[in-house]
Amino acid sequence: MKYSIIGFGPIGQALARAFARKGIDVSVATTRDPENFAPAAAAIGPTILPKTLAEAVEADIVLLAVRFESHQDVAKALSSWKGKTIVDVTNTRVPPEELGGEPSSRVVAQAFTDARLVKGFNHLGAAVLAQDPAVHGGKRVVFLASDDDDAAVEIGALAEKLGFSPIQLGGLSEGGLLVHARGNSWGRLIFKDLVTFDG
Repeated sequence: MKYSIIGFGPIGQALARAFARKGIDVSVATTRDPENFAPAAAAIGPTILPKTLAEAVEADIVLLAVRFESHQDVAKALSSWKGKTIVDVTNTRVPPEELGGEPSSRVVAQAFTDARLVKGFNHLGAAVLAQDPAVHGGKRVVFLASDDDDAAVEIGALAEKLGFSPIQLGGLSEGGLLVHARGNSWGRLIFKDLVTFDG
């Protein structure tokens, strides 16, 4: 299984730290030449691999950590995303009312032809997401929403591998709205930093 993170701002780097903590190889890319961000990747760890966008989109699981407005530019990197799973980590302040009453993840899903899409890892700020998810004997929660149950299970397994506690919120129209950053009213789970404890 090959992983990549597209977008290497604060959120992309926070995700990269999660992979680095577990020693898991992950490609990182932006629209810029990899040489521009190679030092930042090296500072995180040897498993963080700077790549071109064309190389990064070849991964099986792609974590999309760009600005919401830039998701279509990434989608154009492949003519078909069939067989790939996209984790939509983007946020937007555009309210669902301006998106046909749907969460932004539905808009992102339409751009990535034939991909399986899971909304996830987006409800935490970069500073919190970058921290070790092991907290006082518990695990930091990440919320996941998808219209594809198999994809949701797949990304849930990845979240657990990275040390998080995934909570499935259901489909994009229900769960996606709970983690939608919107205008002046926020999804109810945005920025909620929760921890689960076994037993």
